[in-house]
Amino acid sequence: MKTEVRGNGASISLQNPSFFNTPQGSITGALKECLGSLDGACIEKLLLHCASALENNNVTLAQQVMWVLNNVASTVGDTNQRLTSWFLRALISRASRVCPTAMNFNGGSMFRRRLMTVTELAGYVDLIPWHRFGFCASNGAIFKAVEGCTKVHILDFSITHCMQWPTLIDSLAKRPEGPPSLRITVPSCRPQVPPLLNMSKQEVGLRLENFAKFRDVSFEFHVKDDDPCLSNEPFDVQFESLLTQLTRSGLDLREDEALVINCQNWLRYLSDETKLNTAHNISLRDAFLDIIKGLNPRITVVVDEDSDLTAPSLSSRITTCFNYLWIPFDALETFLPKDSSKGLNTSPTSVTRSRTSLVSKGSKG
Repeated sequence: MKTEVRGNGASISLQNPSFFNTPQGSITGALKECLGSLDGACIEKLLLHCASALENNNVTLAQQVMWVLNNVASTVGDTNQRLTSWFLRALISRASRVCPTAMNFNGGSMFRRRLMTVTELAGYVDLIPWHRFGFCASNGAIFKAVEGCTKVHILDFSITHCMQWPTLIDSLAKRPEGPPSLRITVPSCRPQVPPLLNMSKQEVGLRLENFAKFRDVSFEFHVKDDDPCLSNEPFDVQFESLLTQLTRSGLDLREDEALVINCQNWLRYLSDETKLNTAHNISLRDAFLDIIKGLNPRITVVVDEDSDLTAPSLSSRITTCFNYLWIPFDALETFLPKDSSKGLNTSPTSVTRSRTSLVSKGSKG
């Protein structure tokens, strides 16, 4: 993971740049050791120094570390520089809460979420290893599970806007015995997390229908609506309402079709905190799992991130986030030229924003 620092092509814009006016001579010995070799391991060490300083309300040390990080960070640099840029923003946001007088930073203006086109989203999921491997593994398991079935119904709970299904439709179309008829049902609500798409679920369904028709696969697409009165409520409230409709009759499940339940990066966004006002005092996540188990599916596929981002310690969250986010940034640097416009537009900032918010706000951020 070692890399050569290649300049600071695009520095971070701050409302109070004087926050970084820390003379190099005042930097502690531990930090000086890192100045000559700013590789990934050293950057992670600096981030942990800063986290420890903030947790101990040591603003002076935090400023010194951020001064070093600011000289490394670049939104158009290599993997380590780009990661440093995002983590520095998160740490600055947190520092502004630890010591508001030291810095007036408005982090919200930096984190504007851009809606992706279908083409951009396809490129994104193809480049990011989590999605590419998750789709491949789950589609393979589903294909094997529905072998010999003439009718298949998929309940799709995912955050990637059905990008998984063209590949499965293509595989089903090639079955020697002929493709089954396929129904896909998706919930109308989803966690408000990236990637975000610039079209409705109905439009996505229409595109899938056209593709299935091209591959001679009988296809239906349904969006399971929740209560329209809850459209402005948080995701947890909307999904809790939707759970009451996840019944055999509510989903129009049929005896002659194989039921598949697909959860792609979904369970993470269901609260695991027990709700005392529920009938059985269980969490939203447990309630969902109980319901889908009761539907007696032929197969349930769960793909999620192998990382724990809920630790109470800021240092622990930084370590997990840094190693987790290094993967997509490195994938882009490996497969795309550094000056590629596709690389900049497809940059995994969508994931980074949601993960670094856990650093700037806290374990439940």
